[in-house]
Amino acid sequence: MKHFLTLATMGLALAGSLAATAAEAGQRSRNVSVQGANGHGYNRSRSVSRQPGATSVNRSIQTNSGRGVSSSRTASWGNGSYAGGATHTTNNGTSWGRSTSAVRNEDGSINATTTRTRPDGSTGTVTRSTQPY
Repeated sequence: MKHFLTLATMGLALAGSLAATAAEAGQRSRNVSVQGANGHGYNRSRSVSRQPGATSVNRSIQTNSGRGVSSSRTASWGNGSYAGGATHTTNNGTSWGRSTSAVRNEDGSINATTTRTRPDGSTGTVTRSTQPY
């Protein structure tokens, strides 16, 4: 009986982890509108897409007075590499963000590069390398 309960518990744990994995993959979105007196208010949206080895998130907030910002974040990984970043853009066209790429080499070392773009259009790049222990 004890052996059966152990197997049943392991089966339930496996089923729960598979259900959690299936629930995490896919797309979700949400839109919220808040409106107040005298025309004050905003609209906010968010969409998320998750797949094995990749994810992306898009967000936006827009006020009734015409101000707002949109943001996009992406990431992908697999086979010892990673690429990701974020971009933010205001309604007046000002944009800034960052991007990162990293690769794990066969010897276990990692090479990574991050580039940031500032609202004034200037960029800065940082390159890092780590050695295996």
